[in-house]
Amino acid sequence: MSITAFPVLARILTDRRMHRTETGGLALACAATDDILAWTLLAVVIGIAGGGDHGHGPGWLVVLAVPFALVAIFVVRPVLTRLTGMYHRAGELTPTVLSIVLVGLLLFAAATEYLGVHYIFGAFLFGAILPHEDAAALRHEILVRLEQISVLLLLPVFFLVSGLKVDLRGLSAENLLQLVAILAVAIAGKYAGAYVGARSAGVPHWQANALGVLMNTRGLTELVILNVGHELGLLGDELFTMMVVMALVTTVMTGPLLGVAYPARRVARDIAEAERAALGDEAVDRVLVLSRRDADNQVAVGLAVAMLAGARPAELVVADLQPQGRPLEVGSGLSGELAEMATQMERQEVLVRQGHELGVPVRVIAHPSGDVGADLVELVRVLRPQGLVVWSDDPAADAVLAAAECPAAVVAAGTVAFPPDAAVSVRWSSDTDGDAAVLLGARLAVARGVPLHLSADRGRRAAAVRTALVGRGLDVRDAPAEDPAEDAAAAPAGGPVAALSVAVIDVAALGAEPRPALAARAEVDAVPVDFTTVALGLSAAAPTP
Repeated sequence: MSITAFPVLARILTDRRMHRTETGGLALACAATDDILAWTLLAVVIGIAGGGDHGHGPGWLVVLAVPFALVAIFVVRPVLTRLTGMYHRAGELTPTVLSIVLVGLLLFAAATEYLGVHYIFGAFLFGAILPHEDAAALRHEILVRLEQISVLLLLPVFFLVSGLKVDLRGLSAENLLQLVAILAVAIAGKYAGAYVGARSAGVPHWQANALGVLMNTRGLTELVILNVGHELGLLGDELFTMMVVMALVTTVMTGPLLGVAYPARRVARDIAEAERAALGDEAVDRVLVLSRRDADNQVAVGLAVAMLAGARPAELVVADLQPQGRPLEVGSGLSGELAEMATQMERQEVLVRQGHELGVPVRVIAHPSGDVGADLVELVRVLRPQGLVVWSDDPAADAVLAAAECPAAVVAAGTVAFPPDAAVSVRWSSDTDGDAAVLLGARLAVARGVPLHLSADRGRRAAAVRTALVGRGLDVRDAPAEDPAEDAAAAPAGGPVAALSVAVIDVAALGAEPRPALAARAEVDAVPVDFTTVALGLSAAAPTP
């Protein structure tokens, strides 16, 4: 009854994204400790209760289990390190290496079975002494090969055999009362133990409540131990059936109860809080960049640096959340997921290097997400960035923009790196988003050291803005009639605008038509920008006191 199935618990936490929270980490630590103690106690019980009858030799052979384990660790393990060299020389998992692993697995299982300790401990011990150093690829390929048989064939057979041993019709009315008592003791004992222990360690009530629910997960580990007990004659048919029912009920109930004890909204908030704590509070100005898998994210990072206008200390936070992958298919291996993860890390490393070259640290938040939009919205609310950069084709763009109160820039889908000498052209509009567009264009022009083209608006406000910018040292010019911003309407609906492939960077207010390469949105409840004092960048003249 004290078992917590670590693999099942890990899967539940991963599916609910709780493995990134403090509660999830604490639950995994408790389950890992529980698993180690449970398997150790099982070995002791088998040795004491089943050693004489279960083994194939004299009963006293069980005392050799400890020397056998020591020989495996200190003699066999160093020999097995040669497998790593054989694998690296061949460049792949050869039949010879795989044969050595399979033969060693069977020999260790047979040895522990002969000594009176169950064969599962021999298999476990052999897996533990396989090489670890410089052997990640070797271990991965071994797992991929073995799981094709073990997961696709042997695991269903194990469940079938376990199910055949269960006889619900053989339970009497008295047995049903005993089953209710077993369920009550198993659930209450596990919950109370976890809850009281957590509370005594200063864990908050809601977190201790979630731990109590999570620790009731039993699953496959419980079934393995019950089958061992049944094979040794320690559990009768009726008790075995009742214990299997208990294991299934407590595992199935974990999901629904966890949804009440730890709702998805709290999970999202705790993930965002953990990421904010990891980022720290040392940055005064922070711009959040939402990256896209198939986009030129260096454009977004360069724009975010320009938005900072030379403010220091500052940092960029790149959110690279990817939708949760396809449901796990047993026996499919992890090669595809690992390759995708490697590609994602390479893409992130490019952005980190770019930020370093531009003098602004870049931190990356990357993890799979079951609901990318909801997670990004929660991240915006927790981080409270001073600026936001999103791509126009991001499905979460509207929700994130609605949640963010800071100034934002929207990069048109399909935008690629601008030519180094491309001027910045801003389409003027007399509203706060128009001011935001001019400010974004001016900062971008300063950062790139290029002229700033303003549309020829002769109004009083436009003239004041132009005068202020010229007084700050910017090269302000009238936008030429042939400016691509004027011809962007010719772009096909939904496709990249013409300005994306020419030597002018088109900037306008969010919602402007035709669609600009860069759209600007002012902060919520913005006031008109004072262009005589607002920060424009390190290359602009200092504001006049």
